[in-house]
Amino acid sequence: MKYTILFGGKAGQGPNMLSEVVSEGLINRGYYVFYSRDYQSLIRGGHNFNTLTFSDKPVHSNNSEINILVCLDDNTERVHKSGLNKKALILKGEKTNAYFAGVLFKLLGLDFRDLEHNFRNIKNFDSNIREARLGFNDEKRNLGLTKINSGASSKFMNGNQAIAKGAIASGLNFYYSYPMTPATPLMMELGQLELDKSNKHRAIEMESEISVINTALGSSLVGSKSMVGTSGGGFDLMTESLSLSGMAEIPIVIYLSQRPGPSTGVATYTSQADLNLARFSGHGEFSRVVIAPGDIKESAEKTSECFYLSQKFRIPCILIGDKHLGESKGTFEGDFKIIESPKSITKPERFNSYESDKNQNMIATEDAKVIAKNAEYRLKKHEEIGREAQVFEQHKVYGNKNSKNIILSWGSTKGAILDAIDDFNLDIKFIQVLYIEPFSTKIKEELKNSKKILVAENNSTSQLSKLMAEKTNIIIEDKNKILKYDGRPFFSDEIAQEILRRLK
Repeated sequence: MKYTILFGGKAGQGPNMLSEVVSEGLINRGYYVFYSRDYQSLIRGGHNFNTLTFSDKPVHSNNSEINILVCLDDNTERVHKSGLNKKALILKGEKTNAYFAGVLFKLLGLDFRDLEHNFRNIKNFDSNIREARLGFNDEKRNLGLTKINSGASSKFMNGNQAIAKGAIASGLNFYYSYPMTPATPLMMELGQLELDKSNKHRAIEMESEISVINTALGSSLVGSKSMVGTSGGGFDLMTESLSLSGMAEIPIVIYLSQRPGPSTGVATYTSQADLNLARFSGHGEFSRVVIAPGDIKESAEKTSECFYLSQKFRIPCILIGDKHLGESKGTFEGDFKIIESPKSITKPERFNSYESDKNQNMIATEDAKVIAKNAEYRLKKHEEIGREAQVFEQHKVYGNKNSKNIILSWGSTKGAILDAIDDFNLDIKFIQVLYIEPFSTKIKEELKNSKKILVAENNSTSQLSKLMAEKTNIIIEDKNKILKYDGRPFFSDEIAQEILRRLK
């Protein structure tokens, strides 16, 4: 059983509130929930919508067919009518979002007391609950959904919230950022969590991305655990200081939250086109780690691993995500596995952006032997990082692990692929790449004896395919690349159809 509800309206009409309260009601009933956000770069007006998919089994994405369409304005029906299931319900009329919340609670057989409880955390409680009660009483239909076990053990959050929890659990002291969608929500989350006095971090907004990373490096070299966050355009400005981190051996964690480019691109939508930026940015040759979580739970855990590796090897570690992963909200089971980070820099040192002789108190040098020795030292460190990374899950395998059909992907596309495999019973092995750098040496072994290798990405040039060619010497044919580059994430049924077409 799987249902999809779409809430649409103008910015400011409240699709976010509806998504939250309905999700909470479903979770309390024991359902698994996933919802994503689609919004324009506007404060008021335009067309925003949230898509909520729920099921009696784990769900990690949305599908394209809408079962219930909630129209907070007339435009919503016009925009989304073509996506309606044949038996879809349309809820419309000049009603408030609280009224529609009441209607949905009746339709879905949810406990009105849950709605009342959730409204207490929102402004205008009295008027909202009055409207919701009116909608609940007006609605006479009930979809007759099956009651399932309590979902009390499920956690419900988005990727940015999980990253914040992973960073704090890893001993974060300072988070520096300049507002840039879609990384800004992490700054807001850490700012809110700063109010909890049990947390010891500070979230600080700076005047530019250059000041962000340089201030973070300054904090790191005096013993603080520092993290910065930005999107592609801001990351571009940080790259000179990324090289400084590599030369001076100053640990730092960087959250790169992708959106479509080049330049300003499409500020409030999603993309996976900055993989090469994360891998190759900065001048000179130095070690870095690039990790790409694929779901909410991994967002916390891989943040923790970034802090661990950054502190242990005194290198920059890049956590690469995107708008879809950061802002989509879903349920998951179990606790985060947080890695305890090594102690940060604990004694005064000299840090040098020049090539220098460590045996002579970090004096800048042009000595050929010292220059070569330092380059070899950085190469050796790269090898050590590769060995250490094998302690962690650098890749994961799902689906039919014995299948000769393989699909490769990374990041937020994971959810749609998992649901596609499950919903359509696909005969395919799914390899999720988590560590972009260092790359898992075991992936090539997973590809042996394969019949067909597919790749799925939210970009137009298949940057993962180029990585695979470099690391494994395996060339993925263009006809086997499933690419989406319109700023929107994959639907599970959409990617299933693309997989089936290529497996014929």
